[in-house]
Amino acid sequence: MDQDLRAPDHAETSELPPTPLQHQDIYAVLDLGSNSFHMLMVKVVGGSVQVIGRVKRKVRLASGLNDSLVLNKKAMTRGWECLALFAERLQDIPSSNIRIVGTATLRLAHNVKVFLTEAEKILGHHIEVISGEEEARLIYLGVAHTSSCNSNRLVIDIGGASTEVVVGFGFAPVKLASLNMGCVTYLDRYFDNGLLSEENFANAIAAAEIETSKIAAEFMQTGWEIAVGASGTVQAMQEILVAQGLDEVITLQKLEAIMQQAVACGEVNLLNLVGLAQERKQVFASGLAVLIALFRQLNIQGMTLSGGALREGILYGMLPQLQHIDVRNRTIASLMVRYYIDEQHAKRVAEMALTLAAQLQAHWNLSKFEGLDMLRAGALLHELGLLIEYKNHHHHGAYIISHTELPGFTRAQQQLLMALVFNHRADIQREIIARQTMTSVLLAVRLTRLLRLAVTLSMRRKHEALPEVTISAQGEILTLALPLGFLDQHPLMRAELEQEIQYQHQAGWQLLLKS
Repeated sequence: MDQDLRAPDHAETSELPPTPLQHQDIYAVLDLGSNSFHMLMVKVVGGSVQVIGRVKRKVRLASGLNDSLVLNKKAMTRGWECLALFAERLQDIPSSNIRIVGTATLRLAHNVKVFLTEAEKILGHHIEVISGEEEARLIYLGVAHTSSCNSNRLVIDIGGASTEVVVGFGFAPVKLASLNMGCVTYLDRYFDNGLLSEENFANAIAAAEIETSKIAAEFMQTGWEIAVGASGTVQAMQEILVAQGLDEVITLQKLEAIMQQAVACGEVNLLNLVGLAQERKQVFASGLAVLIALFRQLNIQGMTLSGGALREGILYGMLPQLQHIDVRNRTIASLMVRYYIDEQHAKRVAEMALTLAAQLQAHWNLSKFEGLDMLRAGALLHELGLLIEYKNHHHHGAYIISHTELPGFTRAQQQLLMALVFNHRADIQREIIARQTMTSVLLAVRLTRLLRLAVTLSMRRKHEALPEVTISAQGEILTLALPLGFLDQHPLMRAELEQEIQYQHQAGWQLLLKS
């Protein structure tokens, strides 16, 4: 009998499937800043957060504040139009998973209720206007949750109408300040004629120095070991440095050189610096002036870019299960779960790599630029690409690292990690190792050589099969010594080590083997 393929009528149909539940594992943070409005959406995956959406719109809300601190209708309308775009993405997310904050301009505006009433109607959610100190605290937490650090750090975030300065340790901010200066307000105040003149820069820097001097003594007394920037201004500076062939560490000398490049352009609408993104051009000069003042007043010797700021601080505040966990370890553990890495073997290779490194530390100073942490991370993730296929798994792993957000690793560290994974086996690509923007190329070479040896020595994937090895260095010449008779008893290991000698020789490195 032929099967009846007709669709059943309504009477024969069972109950319709239930409406899908709202996305309980998706979170959204909206940051209504003085320069831009941002929306960040993430999903919790494998013990870490996965960004599934970022939306940013230049609103320049602060430019609508007059001398009486009244926000004009034109600026408010720009904000409402932006929020109407954001509102669509919030519809399917539980209210408890959404947090919306307003910062400096909304703190200052006397008629803020007018803006908030319409904004909350558009979004269908409450907007919290946070204090300057609370903003500084959340910025610090955003940095702490995305950048690994074992020492006191100074965190600076230059916003549109305020600049937050924090010193803290681990996840705890120690000293907080919010200063009344920003890239939008200083643009309107000191570059309103559109000229990038020495005089305009000098006036803006002087004003920012006076503002910074109010907190300089107490912050310098607290002290810090590293300084990080968490704003678009700092990101723009770093992008310019790298594009112009310099390392990514920002210094006062480099900032002053960039200022001279800007002055040479003459006008804001003619600003054309190598590495400067189009979207940053309007507020670049004012942000640069504020940053120079901070460097001078706080005697900052060098600064790198943070991986997160206010939005990330708000986000992790909603995720108690991810709080107070070492950021870098959390990232590595998440990747190991998502890509089915053999955890026992990865740890075996990491242990061997660090054993070799410990024997060379006195001669090679591998701890510089957190080199030992990078070696360990490279060892734990060296088989990241095996899930795709074996033959080129080192290339696949490097690609994944290059195209994945890695909280706890700076861009320079991510680039080094990619080079280590790419070169942990087979032919060595020295040009990839040479693309370092902060770590020295020599350190990258040394870490690569040790990781390759650790992978080879651990090839049998058994703890009891690991050889007792000693390694020594005379300059850059490595000598690897194994127990007497070991190589005769393990001919495959001998063959692999002899092949490794050839690989390193082709790269211009000398490796000697003895038993």
